[in-house]
Order: sequence, then C-alpha cells, then structure tokens
Amino acid sequence: MTDGPGDPSATPAGRREIDGSIYWTNADGGLIPDVAVKTIDKLQDELVRKVVGFALPLSAQVARFRQHSFDDVDGFVELLEQEYQARRGGAKGNLTFTSYDGLLKIVVQVSENIVFGPELQVAKGIVDECLREWSADSRTEIRAIINRAFDVDSQGRINRNDLFSLLRLEIADPRWLKAMQAIRDSFRVVGSKRYIRLYQRQNAQAPWRAITIDVSAA
Repeated sequence: MTDGPGDPSATPAGRREIDGSIYWTNADGGLIPDVAVKTIDKLQDELVRKVVGFALPLSAQVARFRQHSFDDVDGFVELLEQEYQARRGGAKGNLTFTSYDGLLKIVVQVSENIVFGPELQVAKGIVDECLREWSADSRTEIRAIINRAFDVDSQGRINRNDLFSLLRLEIADPRWLKAMQAIRDSFRVVGSKRYIRLYQRQNAQAPWRAITIDVSAA
C-alpha cells in the first residue's frame, strides 16, 4: 500500500516492535502480544486507520478552505468600504453574496453564544407564583410552554428558543411582565462564532440547495 490520504500510516501507530516481537497497544495502554490479538480485531484496526487516514487530511483541507473563504469575504468587504469610503458597522457576519447569474450564493452568519444570569432564577420564581394563583383548569397550554421553557437538558443547559417563546406570550399580569423583563436582563452574550454556508440552484426560479461539506450531511 502506498502512502497517501488513505494510508493507515497517516494515523498514530497502534503497535510496536520490542526485541523482535510485535505488540499491540490496547485501550488501557497495555501491550498485548501479536499472537494474542484476534484476527477480527486486527482487521477492525486496519479499517479504522484507513478511514481516519482519509479523514485527517480532508479535515485539515476543510479548515484551510474555511479560513481562506473568510479571508476572501473580508477582503471583498474591505474593497466595498474603500469604494464607499465608509466602514461597515457591526460584526463581520450576516452577509449574503451572489454570483452575477444568481445561481450561486455565499451566506456568512454570526451565531452568538448566550448564557443566562441570575435574573433567570428570579424570573422563574415570579412565573411560579403566577402559575400557583392562576386557576388549575385555565391556561393549560401556556402552563406546558412555561414548564418546558425552564427545563434543562442533561448538560444543565436551557433551551433558549423555548425561553424566547415566553417573551411572545401576550399576558397582561404585571408580575408576568416583570418576569419577562428579568428574562431579558438575564441574557449574557459571552462570545460569537462565524459560519459560512454555500448554495446553488439550477435556475433563477429553482430553490436553493446547500453545498454540503459536513460528512454527516453530505
């Protein structure tokens, strides 16, 4: 087998030679004699190293493509700023670029990483008070939305989409309005990440289709 993107040697070696004998390193870091390793385990090891051998250089190539794409986009925006002698405000994101024929599109977006401060617990206390006083047989659907909004997942994270849904409810109770303000005040933007997405279509009337690079979506 020749060296290349799919060469198992591109991945860390899983066995070594000691005093003329081959030993395999197991998951605990122990050395297992070659004769003690099952043939099926050797074949599985070869399979994994072959596939990962292809994946590693592809992953590096995608990372370079991503950075080069952002560099190209930012360079074009700088060109526009020079053209209009003005700088664009806001984050470097939420932009759309299209080819002249309208069949190719680049979308750059910024996703903010939001965490919730202690005001959220204050909001939950006020909402719980409202739920206790509202009659048990009314606002059933609203109760379900509220309970889901404050639930956390296995990592202890709040689903912010469910939480945002509370802000859209039209409830005039002054305590509810105070709770919604507490939710808004709890938002903390602790960082952001830029995403670039590519699209194409067959003609100007056809729907856009994503150009997938993610292995799981390709």
